Amino acid sequence: MDEFLHTDRTSGREAAVDLPEDSYLGYLFEPDDPKVARYRGMTYEEFGRDRVSAPFVQDLLAYWKGLYEEPFVGVTSDGVARRGLYPLRPAEADPAPVEAARAALDLLTAAERDRFTYPVDAPEWRAWSNPEFVVHRVGLRLEDLEPDVADAILAVVRASLSPAGWTLVSGAMSLNGYLGELVGLPTVMNDRSYWVSLFGTPSPDGPWGWQLFGHHVAVNFVSVGGRHVIAPVFIGGEPALSDGRPPLFAAREARALELAASLTEEQRADAVVYHSVLDPAMPADRLHPADERHLAGAFRDNRVIPYEGIRATGLTDVQRGLLRGIVEDFHLLLRQPHRDATMADYDAHVDETWFCWYGATDGSQPFYLRIQSPVVLAELDHHAGVWLTNRLPARFHVHTILRLPNGNDYGRAYLEQDTHA
Repeated sequence: MDEFLHTDRTSGREAAVDLPEDSYLGYLFEPDDPKVARYRGMTYEEFGRDRVSAPFVQDLLAYWKGLYEEPFVGVTSDGVARRGLYPLRPAEADPAPVEAARAALDLLTAAERDRFTYPVDAPEWRAWSNPEFVVHRVGLRLEDLEPDVADAILAVVRASLSPAGWTLVSGAMSLNGYLGELVGLPTVMNDRSYWVSLFGTPSPDGPWGWQLFGHHVAVNFVSVGGRHVIAPVFIGGEPALSDGRPPLFAAREARALELAASLTEEQRADAVVYHSVLDPAMPADRLHPADERHLAGAFRDNRVIPYEGIRATGLTDVQRGLLRGIVEDFHLLLRQPHRDATMADYDAHVDETWFCWYGATDGSQPFYLRIQSPVVLAELDHHAGVWLTNRLPARFHVHTILRLPNGNDYGRAYLEQDTHA
């Protein structure tokens, strides 16, 4: 299939997919292995040109191009976007992100500003992706900027996120740098190999936002009437933990496993859709060599994703509390007042919320979970190695995705209601 994306990750197997007993450090390529050695010393530009020439990547990019060019509808469960789910209730404006954005703009040259800024309704919102090679060039690349300018732009990101959200995003970026060091490719993967851009004019009440994306991190922030939206969000890690660094998703996974383990036999029959992340009962098109089990990744803005698993009405109060805790953790990037408002949207549709699980529920195997309602779609998936040698999914390669279905990704449902837009 491809030197990075082998068929083992998409082939059904009757045997259980057991978790590796070794540390991720036992799955490093030898330094002279051609998979990594051939790229050593390349710039990200050279690496990207090499990768996009591969036949599999060419086919993938052509498919993504078609999806990107579709008119935006939003993720739905049945192909019909529901309206009226996101009434815009203006919030008290937070001056910190606006002030940080204006300060960053003041440091840019005229040429940099032209590349950095877009109209608030620009199609480039949908151009983000998460591979380490370049698909679309949107805005500026942090590693190409003077350090003080890159720092100022990252200050916009930090000012827009909750403290815990900034820790998660910056931690994932730092882990990308750590991965580059592990495989000896710091010019391909580092903590600043990310594209950043600004949409609209930073204002306390007018619509504006920013985008940050690159390997294992893609964050879209929008402020409309003072109300913040952070979606779509893609955050991952390979490895998702490292010596001296806290695991990125430990709390989320622990809560998820607590919920899965609490299921009764009857509940488990509904919630567990497949008994393994490589269950041979999966339809032939359910596994994708790049996305594995993920359904709502890059360029999937209009995907139809039917509900699966168990409805929240079939859970106990304690289980629904655990479910809500997982959803809130997916919204961790939002500052508390905005997170509270977004969770109120979730609460309003809790009876329409579904939870599904692939894999064992006792923590002995890698797993996939999805929580889906009219106003949230959250996925967590364990993947096979790309830069590590594990050919089957493992807990040390994690991808997570958050979307706001039925049209509020990129704050679109709010923008349609805003008189300033």
